[in-house]
Amino acid sequence: MDSNHSPADISSDAIDKDKMDQIRRRRLEKLGGQSNKISGRSEELGSSILKPFKASEVSSKKKTIDTSFTPSLVENPFAKLTKQDASDSIVRNEPSLFCKFEKYDYELIFAKIRPKAKKKVPEETTEVYENKILSSIFLITLDPEKNSKSLSQKMIYLPNLRKDLEDEGVPTLLTHDRLDSAILEAASAVPMHKSVLDYLIPCFKRITKALNGPRDKSDSMLPILREAERLCICYCIFAIDEPDLFGRSPNPVRDSLTHYMILDPSVEESADFSFIVKLTAEFEENESVKSILINTAIDLSRQLSNLTMNDNFKPYINALKILCQDTKVITAISQHHSFYSSQEPVRGIEKNTFLGPFFHISPIQPEISLQYFSHVKSMNTRMISTAQEALRLTSQAHQKDLLDITYLFVRANVESRNRTLDWFAYALNSNHKRRALRPDPTTLSTDGFLLNITVVLDGLCSPFMDVSFSKIDKIDSQYFRRKPRICITEETKLNADQESSINYYNVTLDGSSNFITDVFFLNMAAHHYGSGGTMSMLKSLDKDIGFLEQKISQLEQERDKISNGHNLSRFEEQLNKFRDVLDKSCSLKYACEAVLFDRITQAKSLTFMRYVSVWLLRVATCSDYTPDKTIVSVPYFLNHRTVFNVSRLPLSSNIPDVFRYLPEYALEDIVSTFIFMFRNIPDITISAIGDELIVLCVTFLESDYVKNPYLKAKLVSLLFFGTWPIHHRQKGVIGDALVGSKFANDNLLHALMKFYIDVELTGAHTQFYDKFNIRYEIFQVIKCIWTNDVYQQHLVQESKKNIEFFLRFVNLLLNDATYVLDEALTKFPKIHDLQNELRTNLALNDEQRTAMEEDLRTAESQAQSYMQLTNETVCMMKLFTKSVSAPFTMPEIVDRVAAMLNYTLDILVGPKSTNLKVDDMKKFRFEPRTLLSEFIDIYLNLGVSEEFVHAVAQDGRSYKPANFEAASRILKRYNLKSPDEIAVWDNLRLRFVRAKEEDDQEEDDLGEIPDEFLDPLLATLMKDPVLLPRSQQVLDRSTIRSHLLSDPNDPFNRQPLKIEEVIELPDLKARITQWKQEAKAKAARLHSATSMDVSGG
Repeated sequence: MDSNHSPADISSDAIDKDKMDQIRRRRLEKLGGQSNKISGRSEELGSSILKPFKASEVSSKKKTIDTSFTPSLVENPFAKLTKQDASDSIVRNEPSLFCKFEKYDYELIFAKIRPKAKKKVPEETTEVYENKILSSIFLITLDPEKNSKSLSQKMIYLPNLRKDLEDEGVPTLLTHDRLDSAILEAASAVPMHKSVLDYLIPCFKRITKALNGPRDKSDSMLPILREAERLCICYCIFAIDEPDLFGRSPNPVRDSLTHYMILDPSVEESADFSFIVKLTAEFEENESVKSILINTAIDLSRQLSNLTMNDNFKPYINALKILCQDTKVITAISQHHSFYSSQEPVRGIEKNTFLGPFFHISPIQPEISLQYFSHVKSMNTRMISTAQEALRLTSQAHQKDLLDITYLFVRANVESRNRTLDWFAYALNSNHKRRALRPDPTTLSTDGFLLNITVVLDGLCSPFMDVSFSKIDKIDSQYFRRKPRICITEETKLNADQESSINYYNVTLDGSSNFITDVFFLNMAAHHYGSGGTMSMLKSLDKDIGFLEQKISQLEQERDKISNGHNLSRFEEQLNKFRDVLDKSCSLKYACEAVLFDRITQAKSLTFMRYVSVWLLRVATCSDYTPDKTIVSVPYFLNHRTVFNVSRLPLSSNIPDVFRYLPEYALEDIVSTFIFMFRNIPDITISAIGDELIVLCVTFLESDYVKNPYLKAKLVSLLFFGTWPIHHRQKGVIGDALVGSKFANDNLLHALMKFYIDVELTGAHTQFYDKFNIRYEIFQVIKCIWTNDVYQQHLVQESKKNIEFFLRFVNLLLNDATYVLDEALTKFPKIHDLQNELRTNLALNDEQRTAMEEDLRTAESQAQSYMQLTNETVCMMKLFTKSVSAPFTMPEIVDRVAAMLNYTLDILVGPKSTNLKVDDMKKFRFEPRTLLSEFIDIYLNLGVSEEFVHAVAQDGRSYKPANFEAASRILKRYNLKSPDEIAVWDNLRLRFVRAKEEDDQEEDDLGEIPDEFLDPLLATLMKDPVLLPRSQQVLDRSTIRSHLLSDPNDPFNRQPLKIEEVIELPDLKARITQWKQEAKAKAARLHSATSMDVSGG
C-alpha cells in the first residue's frame, strides 16, 4: 500500500461533503434489504454499516472490572514506589505490594529491579485512548496539524468528520460511534487507480495485531477493536463487490481479491489466512462474500493456467489452500459450473477446469526441460544429475501441495468428494487413447498433468495400503458393474472378446462402491494412462534419440562430399534441424527421468502395485489370499488329487467372470511398473517386493487365465529383470526368493517350460522372432534358479511323469537350437569375406564400398543377436541333458539331437572352420573353443544311451569320424577338458565308430526293404507302424509322434490329429519283425558260407 498520502494528495483526491453524504445515503439504501444477512444488525441502521454497541455497554463493562487488578484504571504499581523515600529499602514495601498484587508474579521482578524515580504521568482517559488506537489502526486523524504517523507513513486527515463533530458540539475525537463515517471518508481518499483494499487490508492486519498482542488498557477496549474489525471486513466486501459506494466505477482487475491473495505474506497488503477466515465467516449469510470467494478461486485457477513451473506459481497454490480451509467454500467451488464440464475437450481439461491448471504445472513441459537442459550436449553427467535433482525436488513439493488440496476437497463433504472423483475420472477417461500404438499428443493431455494425477491418487490410496492388507476386503470386485466412474468399454479384457464383455457389463448391479474402491480403480487407471504412458513415451524417446544420432552421424560423414556452396548451405541447414530436434528430445528425456526416477513417489507406486497384485490373485483364485498365506500347488503329475478350501495350482479351468472381464491393464501395469523399476531404480524395489510378485508371475504363466501371450511374456520379463545383479545381490532383487521360495520351487520350472511351449504361436506376424527373445529370458531365469537341486529334481519328475509335455518342450528346444546355430554360424563366413574384401580390395569405388559396409553392419547385427541366443540355448541343453538325458534319446527325438550336434561339430572343427574367424570376435560373444567344449559336454551327457550312439553314427549327412578326432586334438591342445574327460570322450568317439560299422553291416544284411515296410516320410524301415485315422496312411509311430510335437495336424491332409488317435497295426508290426529276422538269418548264412569258402580255398 502506498500510505504516503500528504494533505495535498488527500484534498485533491477527496470528494466534498455533499457528495459524500449522497454516496452514504445510497450505500445505506443498498444495505437496507440485506442488513440482517450481513451482520445481524438491528433494523434501524442509524449512521453505521453495522449496529455498534452502545456507550452504556462500555460503561457497564467498566463497572465490572476489578480495578485492583487492572493496570489501566489504577496507578502503575511501579509509580507507587516513587512516593516512598528514596532511601527506603524496597524490601520494606514488599509485603504490601505482594498482598495487593498477589495475582501477579512481581516477586521475581522486585527482587531484581529497583525502579528509578520518575515524574508522574497523567492517566489518559478511555476516550483519548480510543481515539489514539483507532487513529493508529486506520491511519486517520481529526487534527490538521498531526499529518504524519511516522517518517514513512502519512496520516489521513478527515475534514468532513471533524466538521460534523464540531457542528454537534462534541469533542473532536475518533470513537467507535463515528468509525463508520471515518472509514468511508478515509477509503474515499484512496487514489482512483488503486483499490480500496490497498488501504483496508493493512488496517485489518493492524487490528489483528492489536487483538493478539498485549494491550495497555483494560479489556474494555476489546469490543472497540472487534467493532473496528467487523467494519473493516464489511468495507472490504463493499470495496470488491460495490466499489461505486466509494465513488468509483467498477474495475474487476483493480478490485479483485486475487491480487492480494498471491502477494508475499510479508507485504502489508497481502490477504493472509486470518483475513480470509474473517471473510468466510460471512459466507453463508452474505451472498456477496460467497460470490467473492468463488470468483477469487476461479480467478486463481484462470491466471495459473497461463503459468509454467518457471514462473512464480507457488503463491497461487498457497492462496487456494487458504481459501479451501473452510468446507463451505470447498462445497461452493466444487458445485460451480466451472469446476468441470463433461463437454470439455481433452486439451481443455488442463486449462479450463478448476483443478486442471494446478495439476498442469510440471517439469515435463518443453519450456521447462529446455531451460534446465539447454545445450544438453555440452552438459556432463554431474550437471545433468544436478539439474534433474532440482526438478525432482520442485516436483515433489508441488505434488505434495496438490495432494493437500485434493485432501481438502475429498474430506470436506460427500458432495465435494464426489465432484472431485468425477473430475479425476473425466480426465482419465478422456485420455483413454493415450496408450494406443501411435497416440496423437495434440489430442491428449500432457504427460506432466496425468503424472501429477497418478501421484495424487497414490497419496489418496496410502491410508488403506497397510502391510497386513487388512483393508483389501473393502475393495469391491464388482466395481465395473456398479455404475463405475472409469470406463473400460474400449479396453482389451484379460480373457474375453469385445462382444461378450459388453454383454457382461450391460447387466448392472445395485448399490454403489465405497470410497476405497473408487480411489483404487481410479488409481489403477491413472497408472495406465498416466505414469504408464510416460514410461512408454520415455522408451520411444530413447529410440528416437538413437535414430537421430545415427542420422546426424551419417550426414556429417557426407559433408566432405558436398563442394557446391549453395548445396552446402542447404546441407548445414538440414543438419542443424536434426540437431535441434535431438537437443529437444534429449532435454525432454532428462526431464522425464527426473520425475520418473523419483524414489519417493515410485516407492508409493510400488506399494500400490503390491495391493493390485494381491487383489488380482484373490479375484483369480476366489480366495482370501494374502502374502502370508500360501497358494497350495498340486504337481501336474499328481493333478488327480483334490485340495479343498484353499487356493491351489493349477487353477480351475472355469475362469471367474469377474476376472475374465477385467481390463488387461490391471495386470499389465503391475508388470510394466516393476520392470521399469528393476531397470532404472532397482534399489527401491528391494524393500517393496513381497512373495505376491512371484506368486503372480507363476500363477498366470502356468494357467490360461491370461489370453494375450505378449502380456504373459511380460511376466517372464519381470522375472528376468528381477534377477539382474544389483549391488551385492548377484541374483538380483528376486533371485534369492526364486531359489528359496517353496511355492517357486514347486511351480516355477513347470510354468516356465509351459510358456516356452505356448509362446511358439502368438498369432502376431512377428511371432517367429518374438519367441526367441522371450525364450532367451526364460533361459536366464532358469540359469538363475538352477543352483537349487530341487529344480533339477522337478525336471526329472516332469520327464518321467509328464512325458508328452516334456517331449514337446525338448522338441522346441531342439528346433530353436538348430535354427539359431545355423543362422549364427553361417553369418560368420559372410562377415569374414566382407571384412577381407573391404580390407584388401582397393579397386572398390565409393558406392560399392558403402553398399558393402552396409551389408557388413547388417550381418554383424544379426550375428550378435543369433549368437547370444545360441549361447543360451546350448547352455540350457547342457544343463538339461546333465540332469536328465532319457527324454533327449527317445526314438522320436534322438535322431534330430544327433543331427544337430554332428552338424555343429562339423562347422566348428571341420574344413570350413577357418572361415569363422572374424575381427573382434568378442563383440559377437562368439568363442569357438567355449562353444565346442559345451557341445562335447552334451555328447558326454547323452553318451550313456546306446540309442544316442547309434543315432550319431547313422547321421549320414554330418557324421564324420575325422571331426571327432579333430575335436580331441583341440581339447588336448587348449586344455579345454581334464584328462579324465578327454579319456571318456575318446572312448565315446570309438563307440561311434563301432556303431557306424554295425549299422552299415545291418543295412547290408537287410538289403532292399519292401515298400510296405518303409516309412513314407523318412523312407526308413518302420519299427512300430500305425495307421492315421483320417488320411489312412501308415507310418512309424516315432515319425508321427515327432511330427505332432511341432505340428498338431495330419501331415497328409492337414486335419487335426492327436497321437492318441492313431491306430496300432500289430499284424504289420509282426510281419516287419519276421521279415527282419529272416533277412538277418539269411545274411548270416551267407556270411557263414562265404567264410567257409574263403577258409576252404
